[in-house]
Amino acid sequence: MAPEKEDKLASELTRREFLAATGKLTGAVAAGTILGAAESAPAAAASALPDLVKLDALDLSKAIHSKQVSCREVMQTFLGHIERFNPRVNAIVSLQPRDSLLKQAEERDAQLARGESLGWMHGFPHAVKDLAATRGIRTSGGSPLVDGIPTEDEIFVERLRKNGVVLIGKTNVPEFGLGSQSYNPVFGAVGNAYDPTKTSGGSSGGASVSMALRMLPVADGSDMMGSLRNPAAFNNVIGFRPSCGRVPAGPSKEVFLEQLSTDGPMGRSIRDVAALLSVMAGPDPRAPRALDDNPQLFLRPLERDFKGVRIAWLGDLGGHLPFEPGVLDLCKSSFKSFESLGCRVEEARFDFSPQLLWRTWLTLRHWLISNHLGAFYADPAKRAQLKPEAQWEVEGGLRLTAAGVYQALEARSAFYAALIKLFETYEYLLLPSAQVFPFDVNVHWPKSINGVSMDTYHRWMEVVVPGTLSGCPVINVPVGFGPAGLPMGMQIIGRNHADFAVLQLAFAYEQATQWVQRNPPPLLESA
Repeated sequence: MAPEKEDKLASELTRREFLAATGKLTGAVAAGTILGAAESAPAAAASALPDLVKLDALDLSKAIHSKQVSCREVMQTFLGHIERFNPRVNAIVSLQPRDSLLKQAEERDAQLARGESLGWMHGFPHAVKDLAATRGIRTSGGSPLVDGIPTEDEIFVERLRKNGVVLIGKTNVPEFGLGSQSYNPVFGAVGNAYDPTKTSGGSSGGASVSMALRMLPVADGSDMMGSLRNPAAFNNVIGFRPSCGRVPAGPSKEVFLEQLSTDGPMGRSIRDVAALLSVMAGPDPRAPRALDDNPQLFLRPLERDFKGVRIAWLGDLGGHLPFEPGVLDLCKSSFKSFESLGCRVEEARFDFSPQLLWRTWLTLRHWLISNHLGAFYADPAKRAQLKPEAQWEVEGGLRLTAAGVYQALEARSAFYAALIKLFETYEYLLLPSAQVFPFDVNVHWPKSINGVSMDTYHRWMEVVVPGTLSGCPVINVPVGFGPAGLPMGMQIIGRNHADFAVLQLAFAYEQATQWVQRNPPPLLESA
């Protein structure tokens, strides 16, 4: 055998041994070559799922840094996987030219050859949510009114680049991120990973579907009204809304106005989510509300003893929230997993009117969105390009008074005080992540839930409002599947700034349940 062929065979064997050791290859696959490598995959196995995309992000990082796989091979594999599955769901948009991406991956390989690593995400293909600015890469916001190519990155995008990622494109969103259903006039709708005829949720719909279908190792998202939680629940992945200020906002003229929305990490494992947060988090002088904590704390071990920890189940907020049949039952079925960890789950309520909380939410959301979109609304030609729900938000804001906004801020403070009181007894709070299962992708929003009419386009997502208005860290964890085989999730809410403690409980729950690992989308299984 020629020396160069011997070297190639030895390289393949080393890669195979690594993947087998991490438990990602079994049986016949472990005995063969890495199917993700186009140059080495046998034709007979061309339809099999690439082994590289099965790796958790941290395992992929180890493979890259130990040179078991090259960054070029990783890029080639993921691009092939995206070409195969993305047309079915429309999750990744503005995909960059393949030759350019492979060249950037080769540059990452050259850096490693010199002993240079930019970070744990070195060589990762990554797509940024299409609401965040990406220098030199099209950012549409889901609207032709803002569609263009930015000249600078968001702060967290800067950090991703500095950590070694190669930006391959963007993940699809609703128009301006409004609504938990990802459709827009620029790129169209995102299909659910478990049934592409159903909605992906939103606004991080493209990100969550990309995660579920293994088209990205990890993903970033943002959350105003459940946009990291709802799509994660709808696609059986993890979405973490960190404490306000954990991930700095900007650079933007609105850095003092980011009171409801925050960026955060998504992944298929809690460790991956925590590792991504370690990159996205941390102070920045351009973000005056950013927390000063060292983000490296999120790389610490997540194991913890939960014996005797008390958890409050808030359920339907004392009968206030309607739910599609089956949602609450799935969430309650998760209690035994928490109890197996030593936790005590008890029914509880916060001492604050849910009706007033909703009115507070409407006021503050109208106030922020109407000022953000007001200039478009003022121009009749541009107003016609805003979806009706966006126009309704602006019109609601135009009716507000300064006194009304002030009163809403007072009510929010009173609600937070009620939560603090609840946290004196309980370390964590539980709520469902959505009130319905994924619905038809062609339906913009549910008009009713279990016979109760929805009076706004987002009333069906009211269950996420307490988490947002609290400013506390909230993570979605999977709880199983409904009668139609569609996923559902549950929110774990922690005390303010206790992001690491939330990740610890989510990690322990993950180890007890393994919902993501044991239940890949049928679309992948059929491959």
